[in-house]
Amino acid sequence: MITFRLINSFFDTMKNPLFTSLIAICFIAFSFIPATGQTADDIEKIIYKAENKLRGKSSISQMKITTIRARYTREMRIKSWTQGEDLSLMYIMEPDRDKGTTYLKRNKEIWYYLPSIERNIKMPPSMMNQSWMGTDLSNDDLVKKTSLSKDFDHTLIAMESISEKKCYHIKLIPHENADVIWWKIELWIEKENFNVMKQESFDEDMELVNTMLASDIKNMGGEIIPSKMQFFPADKPNQKTLMEYESIEFDVTIPSHYFTTQYMTKIKA
Repeated sequence: MITFRLINSFFDTMKNPLFTSLIAICFIAFSFIPATGQTADDIEKIIYKAENKLRGKSSISQMKITTIRARYTREMRIKSWTQGEDLSLMYIMEPDRDKGTTYLKRNKEIWYYLPSIERNIKMPPSMMNQSWMGTDLSNDDLVKKTSLSKDFDHTLIAMESISEKKCYHIKLIPHENADVIWWKIELWIEKENFNVMKQESFDEDMELVNTMLASDIKNMGGEIIPSKMQFFPADKPNQKTLMEYESIEFDVTIPSHYFTTQYMTKIKA
């Protein structure tokens, strides 16, 4: 008798328009959840692989950076050395007026050397979101103080295609006390080779600040990587910055003294 009443009660509930509407809403909501089978740990590992793709265990690279404006175009050439996640050195080779300017990352500390005054200067955190050398890249974009895998919470939004490459579309929101310059980042990471094909960075008002698009994927130094990256500021549609890898070597031996403030003043590249 009790079982019969429960069954009748269940069917009466099913006839309730409100219950039917709730079921429909739940069905629609679940239909938009990405069916990727990726756990939170999986997503973090994907981001870790992506942000380490262009440095490996160690690397030596040479790049050309072109700043494009309505009235002028400016080119720079830089050489950089990296050792793991925490050590990097970057030296400006051209143009002559900037030659010798050097940036050093040691863990969370950033130093730069200006040959015009022959001084090493420690960069304060407030400078990390400022333009690097008049380009559309921030200081943080170049020296990579922020860790995308460690400083953010990650949410997989969907699987999408960028330049015909199947990508993980991932949203990153910083940890509460993280020392970062962006309040939200969205990444499109190529599934096959873990290259970041697109990145959107947002300010504290959740307004888009800039977009990075990667292209020209090729084998360089034994790795399949994008050889070009373009940076577009959201509020200045007529300008952009192009970064191109001219050469790169991975897993090379780099003397430990390279990553010291003393060596910054002595580089000959």
